[in-house]
Amino acid sequence: MRYQISGKQIDIGMALQNHVQEELDVAVKKYAERPTDANVVFSRSAHEYVCEATVHLSTGMTASAKASATEIYAAFDACRDKMEKQLRRYKRRLKDHYRDRPEPVELFGASSYILAAGEQTEEAEPETLQPIIIAEMETKIASLSVGEAVMQMELTGAPVLVFRNEKKNGVNVVYRRDDGNIGWIDPQSDG
Repeated sequence: MRYQISGKQIDIGMALQNHVQEELDVAVKKYAERPTDANVVFSRSAHEYVCEATVHLSTGMTASAKASATEIYAAFDACRDKMEKQLRRYKRRLKDHYRDRPEPVELFGASSYILAAGEQTEEAEPETLQPIIIAEMETKIASLSVGEAVMQMELTGAPVLVFRNEKKNGVNVVYRRDDGNIGWIDPQSDG
């Protein structure tokens, strides 16, 4: 497994990098077949260290976790435990996913934009209804079944996931509703 371990405005020593590689390797290989790469980022938030880890699996699925603690090793250990819990919870489905899908998940390129939040005041009228784009990035949209999309959303902890529905070949959305259930948007085709 390839590792990318970095720190945002903090130095990451070799001892921490070795600890992350050994511990994450054991945790992930216990539950997932053939992980391909891992990205671990450490940062500071006030008096705490924050650890964010993302592991890409050979099936195309991605697992991610985030944790914080007052010590950097404790932040990583908490993050690793969260990821291990997610992978343990989805172990059977991940194995079934790999068995049913001999080829990795197909990914399609797309553009992703970050829009500036409009300042909401009662007195000021916006000059234009066009939002201001403050960042543009490339992203990937996976071709998944609805069940796989829900599992992917749960593994990454994301509130919403856009995916291409394998059965209908159209773009769909799954999202976590305020009541805790999962919503699924499946646009009707014109034909």
